[in-house]
Amino acid sequence: MIELSERDFSGFFDAPFNAYGAHSLYVSPMKSDLARFLSVKNPLFQSDADFTYFAVKRNGKAIGRVTAHIHAASNALHDPKQAYFGFFDCADDPEVAAMLLGAAEAWAKAKGLTRLTGNFNLTAMQQSGVVTNGFEHAAYTDQIWNPPHVPKLLKQMGYQSHFPMTTFQLFLTQQDAPQVLPDETRQAILDDGFSFAPITRRTIDARLEDARTILNHSFKDNPMFVPVSAEEFHFQAKDMKWIMDPRISKVVHYEGKPVGAVIAIPDLNPLLAKIGSRFKLSAPYHYLRYRAHRTRAVVIFQGVMPEFQRRSVNPLMLGEMAKDMIAAGYRSVGGTWIADENTASLRQTEKSGAKALHRLHLFSKYLA
Repeated sequence: MIELSERDFSGFFDAPFNAYGAHSLYVSPMKSDLARFLSVKNPLFQSDADFTYFAVKRNGKAIGRVTAHIHAASNALHDPKQAYFGFFDCADDPEVAAMLLGAAEAWAKAKGLTRLTGNFNLTAMQQSGVVTNGFEHAAYTDQIWNPPHVPKLLKQMGYQSHFPMTTFQLFLTQQDAPQVLPDETRQAILDDGFSFAPITRRTIDARLEDARTILNHSFKDNPMFVPVSAEEFHFQAKDMKWIMDPRISKVVHYEGKPVGAVIAIPDLNPLLAKIGSRFKLSAPYHYLRYRAHRTRAVVIFQGVMPEFQRRSVNPLMLGEMAKDMIAAGYRSVGGTWIADENTASLRQTEKSGAKALHRLHLFSKYLA
C-alpha cells in the first residue's frame, strides 16, 4: 500500500533515514531546526500558501519526501514563473518518486507557475543542488548528500540537469600553516589600515551583521543570488553563536568598516549522525565528546567588498583562518558549492590546494 501525505512532519523527517538505511552517509539537520524552517516563522515565507511538503509511505513507512515552495524575492529578480522543490529524498522506487514530484508539480501549477527547479533547501544561499558524483564522500554541514539513484529518478521523471557546481575539501597539515601571503605582505596590509575585528561571544551579533553586509555586496552579481534581509539572515543563523568556534572565523575591517569576512563553523555532521539529529537525553554527553575531538570545519561563507577585492583581503583572511584552524586541532575544512561559471572562485579554491568533494547540478522541469 502506497500513500501520499501533505504536511506530515513526522513522516517527512523520517523518510530519508528509512529510504537510505542506517549505513548511508546521509545526515539530517536537527529535527527542531527543520521544523522551524518549514513554518511561517521562517521570514522566507509570507504565509502558509508559499510552501508545503509531502511524504510518501509504503506499508506505513515513510520512504520519500519533497518540499515545494515559492521564493518571492528570487522570482522578482530572476524568474517570475519558477517554483522550487527541495529536500527531495527518496528510495530507489520510481512509483514513489512519481507521486512526490507529481504532487510538487501540481502544487506549482495551481499557483500559475511553469517551471520547477531544485534542490533548494530552501534558497541558493543554503543547501542547493543534487549530488551527481562523489557519492562516496561524507558531506560537511551545509552540504547536500544523496545516493546515486536520486539524480537517476529525477531524469526518469523528465527533469533536466543544468547549472553544474562543485563542493571542495582542503586537508590541513599538522605542520606549519600554508603561507598564503608572505609575512612582509601580510604586515604591510595591516599597516595600511586593515585589521581583524574581534569575534567573541559578546561581539558575535555585530560580526554576523558585518558578514551579511559583505555577503550582499560581494555576491550581488552572482547567478541566482538574492540579497538577504537582516530578518532572514539572523533567522538562519539563530543558533550559530552557540556552535561557532570564534578562533576560526575572520572579519576584516578597514578604518573601522567591514570589508571582508570568512565565516567558518565546526562541522556538526559527525555529532548529528551520532544522535540521529534529535535531541535526546544522551545528546549532552555526545556533544561534549564531539567538542573534545572535532577535526572538521566548514566555511559557510566568504566574501570581500567589491572595491577591496584586489587588495589581498581574501588571502589575508584565508591564511589567518588556516593557521588558527591548525592550531585549534582541525585537520580538514570543507566549502559550500561553487558554480562552474564562477571561474575566479574556482581558480582561487584550486590554488589553495583544495580538492573536489561532490559534483552537483540543479534539476528543472517545465510544467505543461
